[in-house]
Amino acid sequence: RKSFQETHQSDSEEWGLSKDLRSHLGSLESELQFLSRLTGISIRNYCKNTEDLTNTEMAEKSIKKVLQRHRLSGNCHMITFQLEFQILEIQDKESLSSVITDLSIIMEPTEYSELSEFVSRAEEKRDLLMFFRSLRFFVEWCDYRKRTFKHFKEKYPEAVQLSEGASSSCMGIRNPSQPGFELVIVWRIQIDEEGKVLPKLDLLTKVPLRALELDKNRVIETAPLSFRTLLGVLGIEATLESLIKSFCTEESS
Repeated sequence: RKSFQETHQSDSEEWGLSKDLRSHLGSLESELQFLSRLTGISIRNYCKNTEDLTNTEMAEKSIKKVLQRHRLSGNCHMITFQLEFQILEIQDKESLSSVITDLSIIMEPTEYSELSEFVSRAEEKRDLLMFFRSLRFFVEWCDYRKRTFKHFKEKYPEAVQLSEGASSSCMGIRNPSQPGFELVIVWRIQIDEEGKVLPKLDLLTKVPLRALELDKNRVIETAPLSFRTLLGVLGIEATLESLIKSFCTEESS
């Protein structure tokens, strides 16, 4: 039997370990919350299975081969995702190598069609870092586009048209005094081969045929090019503001 002193010491040690563990878990939880606020990415569920693939010949050479299977789900702001990936680790006396051998990404249905091609590319490259980095910046640009469109709709409710609401990728501009004329801003968010997220804005014009015939200075024809030039000089918000003001203050001829 343990003496009272031994029992008390054992209980104290267990209490100390338990207290340290709770403190460590609390610290980890705080770090995860900080990372979530910083990146916008939250992991809800995670599980991991490990399979030892080391054979006798490898063991004799002090080589260890392990296959890790990971599964997680989470969200980046309004977009949710599920990931399944495998990591093959090979370790010898001098080095440790890890490589992702398989990656599967499932995205919840969203209104962002631009994501489907990007997800396929990330799966093909088995590039987890690119997926998380690009997803974060993509969502930030989507949020900025939404806030910008909403701002102009509230500021110019009669002139600005959002056919699909603030989440739309298109914004129409109409002048009530000029029926038949409309400018359409198409704002896409593209992800290139390397995962770089870039906004792409284009201007489309809808005008009566008669107006095109009378446009001897080709103002309507060159409007899209002028719009891109203005974007490079003023930036997105100032360009849209200038466009709305100039178009909607024109008097009908």
